[in-house]
This record gives sequence, structure tokens and C-alpha cells, in this order.
Amino acid sequence: MAVTTCLTWMQEKILQNHFGGKFNLLYKASVHKFSLEHLLQKYEFGIDLTGRKLHISANTSKELGLLQCESISFEECEVFRCEDILNKRKMEEVTELRESLWSSMRTYKPYGDLVHQIRILLLGPIGAGKSSFVNSVKSVFQGRVVHQALVGSDTTGISQKYRTYSIKDEKDGNSLPFILCDSLGLGEEEEGLCMDDIPQILKGHISDRYQFNPMKPITPGHDNYVDSPLLKDRIHCAAFVFNVNCIEYLSDEMVAKIRRVRRKLIECGLVHLVLLTHVDSMDLITKDDLIDIYRCPPVKSQLEAVHKALGFPLSDILLVSNYTSEWELDPLKDNLILFALRHMLGAADDFLEDLPLEETREMLLAV
Repeated sequence: MAVTTCLTWMQEKILQNHFGGKFNLLYKASVHKFSLEHLLQKYEFGIDLTGRKLHISANTSKELGLLQCESISFEECEVFRCEDILNKRKMEEVTELRESLWSSMRTYKPYGDLVHQIRILLLGPIGAGKSSFVNSVKSVFQGRVVHQALVGSDTTGISQKYRTYSIKDEKDGNSLPFILCDSLGLGEEEEGLCMDDIPQILKGHISDRYQFNPMKPITPGHDNYVDSPLLKDRIHCAAFVFNVNCIEYLSDEMVAKIRRVRRKLIECGLVHLVLLTHVDSMDLITKDDLIDIYRCPPVKSQLEAVHKALGFPLSDILLVSNYTSEWELDPLKDNLILFALRHMLGAADDFLEDLPLEETREMLLAV
């Protein structure tokens, strides 16, 4: 039977942040017996396990702001070892996982070879981290921090154009089998991406570098309008990008707009997921939490909040930590990015597999 601490996750996390390491439970009196007469005798206080008393000198009580008493009774005693969780062995495991995920991306082939490259559309509020995710994915495969997609803090959004980004492998320079499509962010009222442009993007009618106009959708005859898009031009998977710390601040209007966009995606039969960015900036979340971030209580709480507010299934909500201020790559961040990307490619395969046979045949014959 596993021995577990009486501390809550929050209590343990506060102590870990204070001492700067991971706690490993070494001793629990109720399990290992209250046997030692004095477990600790230091700094004018001592622990008497047999009597279940904590003895404190008057001077120490005064310094700690405690009531003036010589002893305090207790019901439980736990002893921890504080150590760095990101030790050499753990980092080797993280690196091995990164290599495995990386390899699966290189060898990935879209379902049925219907297309050579999967197109993934990034949607979401202005400033949520869509362009930063593009840069982060490119960084992982280039082996260095990349800043190709423009990012910033402009309230109207930095990405004013529709951009399609191929991802190249640093090892051979070849393009990987997926393309990230960055769009203008969703804004309040009439700001941001024009809702009527979304179906045009999904169906492949809009080409790279189209200049968005929030007040006017693209129309046939425009230089960036594709009259007869093929299956390879269409969007095969969409991902809504949100700042994990801003979910509770989404306005009712923004929530309604996101729901309208979801309906358009559903009408096109498109599988769509959620990317929550800035997960490493959540309260009490530290770098070592990125190893198993989905199990952290505050993160699980945010996943539930997204599910409740926007209706996305919990299994479709993914967590990432973008490269925004770093100079060097971090395998912990890489793994979250690669894990999310793998799920998006799987969603794209589901879309391709579900296409009507006649529609697939017509598009392939048109190539």
C-alpha cells in the first residue's frame, strides 16, 4: 500500500516553491509507528514521537509568533526529503520522449495519402498566442528559437494577413507533412476576423498573404481568391487558441462568437481542438510540473472551466507553453508542443477518413 502525505496539492506546492525542490515522503508516523523518542532536537525545539509532543522554547515561540507554551500536541508527523525533480535521470526520460514524438512527426503520413500536407487552422481571440504557437512549432523542428510569425501586444492583433507556414526539418531541410495557417484574431464587436471569411478559409478559397478586412469578406475575383480549391487547399483541422489565464475573462460576446465559429466548423465536418497557452505562467505551476501538467489540480480546474464555458470535450483540450521570451529550447516545452501537434494530426486524419467517397474521388481527379 502506497504511503501518501496528508498535505493537499496546494500546501505541498507552496512548500516546494519555498524550499525550491520536489518533496519525497520518507516517513509517516501513523504508518511507520511513533517510535523514536526524539526525532529532531535543534534550534531550541524538538519532536517527541512517543509522547506526540512538539517542544518549543520560550524564545523560539516568541520569534515564530506562537502562543507562549512549552509543548504542542500533534496527531501526525511526516518527514520529507527535498530534492530537484529534474535530475539527470528524469531529464534523460524527457529527452527520450521528445525524440520519440519528434520521430513520429517526421514519419507521419496523412490518411490514405489523400493529401501531401495537412493544413491546420489556428483560431481564437486576439493575443491568445496563435502566432507564437507557429513560431514554437518551427522552433522545435529547426532546433533554435524562431521568430518568423510576427507577434506582439497590439489590441487589434499583429497578424493582419492570412499566412500559411510550412515547417522544415532541420536535419534534411525538407518540408514536414503539415502546414500551420495563421489568421486574424477574433475581436469584440466588429473587430478582428470577419465571420464570413471563415467558411472561405475552411473551403480553401483564400490563398497565402490575403489581407483581412474586418468589415468586408473576400469575394470571387479578388487576387487572393481561389476559384476551384482542391482537397489539399482546404483546412483539415482547426484549433482554437486561448490564454489559459484569460478563460474566465472572456466576454459573453466573445463566447457567443466562438460558438458561432464552432457551428461553421461543424457544418464543414471539421474536427477542432483547443490549445491553452501560457500554462507555465499559472499560479504555483513550476517548470517540473510540465512533465505531467495534465494532472496538476489548478490545470484540471481550468480544463473544466473551458469545457463548461465553451462546450469543448475535455479530451480535445490541449496544453502548450509557447516560446515567447526564451533564447534556448527546452525539451519540456517541446514535448507539450509535439504532443499537441500529434493530436491535431490525428484529428485531421479523422476528417479525411470521414470525407464522402464521391467528394474525395472528385478532388483527387482534379489534381
